[in-house]
Amino acid sequence: MPATGPNGLDVPAEGDRRPESPFRRRLRKFRRLRRGYWSFLFIVVVYAVSFFLPVLANNVALVVRYEDRYYFPIVRFYPASAFGQDVIGEPDYRALRAALAASNAGNWVLMPPYPYSPNESLLNLPGFPPHPPSWAHPFGTDDRGRDVLVRLAYGFNISLTFAILVLMIADAIGIVVGAVLGYIAGKIDLIGQRVIEIWSSLPFLYTIIIVSSIVVPVYVPGRAQVLQPSFLLLIFILSAFEWMGITYYIRGEFYREKAKDYVGAAIVTGVSESGVMFRHILPNALTPVVSFAPFTVVANISALVALDFLGFGLPAPTPSWGELIGQGMSNLTSWWLVFFPLGILFATLLLVVFIGEAVREAFDPKEYSRLR
Repeated sequence: MPATGPNGLDVPAEGDRRPESPFRRRLRKFRRLRRGYWSFLFIVVVYAVSFFLPVLANNVALVVRYEDRYYFPIVRFYPASAFGQDVIGEPDYRALRAALAASNAGNWVLMPPYPYSPNESLLNLPGFPPHPPSWAHPFGTDDRGRDVLVRLAYGFNISLTFAILVLMIADAIGIVVGAVLGYIAGKIDLIGQRVIEIWSSLPFLYTIIIVSSIVVPVYVPGRAQVLQPSFLLLIFILSAFEWMGITYYIRGEFYREKAKDYVGAAIVTGVSESGVMFRHILPNALTPVVSFAPFTVVANISALVALDFLGFGLPAPTPSWGELIGQGMSNLTSWWLVFFPLGILFATLLLVVFIGEAVREAFDPKEYSRLR
């Protein structure tokens, strides 16, 4: 067994001559940083579970047994008339479950554990929305009668998916641009830096406002199709402004790495320039990308919440944390519209920051340079 040395790292035994890769050392160090490691596991598990929300929190039945036949509304649409309901469109599965249970004729409805949809207005509740928390709705409802808990749950999936997609696209662009500038250098680097400086001077919020005002609702004659700012459009806009930050770090890493002996050896052996850049230098230049990734996720979630709060984010009725916080500002006496969205946002960002601190400490190159 390897002994534990300073800084919490394992020191290989004297007879063990197998070199351990830097990535494995860093991963082991990350697992020892309990706060960040457990935060990472918690976020991953909750995020994975959020993809099953349609079968966990929805007003559509999973299975219906009606007149000796089985129906699966979760994967196929059935009209209300198929179950004897005298309404147009989709059945009210909660009412159908109560009616079939009362009839005691062997028919039944299997609903999700939390039988409410994020876009469903609960008009049968007493009083006027927003409704305060209750046993049926622990986080209350918003000003349109929609359940706050289920909208926060769906909003978590949307916010984290948005942040990760923006991170992946922006980092991919920034890595390629930074690699080219740092490896080729010369006039390409000079011109590229000036282009980046000009592009980074554009105001992000004003660009969002301009794009949102250009992409206005357009009603196509004879069709119920509406064109509005979408999830993918916001990802594209934010990625177009975010890639520049990581470019500077990758450019600096390539400037440093290309002067080392292994790069010269690769060139002498006939490796192509693209091979040298992306197979040899890039794996050694990804430390800033990994270290900054959790903090970039925090920034992306915050940007989406801010845009939704200002009204330039996701189109209605998409479940959104920022839209709920905006409702809370308009209904200050409805404390649950302020407390729960801000609490969930704070907890999520705090856990991601814990992950970022652990990743930054585990991937700190100075620590490993002291051990050599």
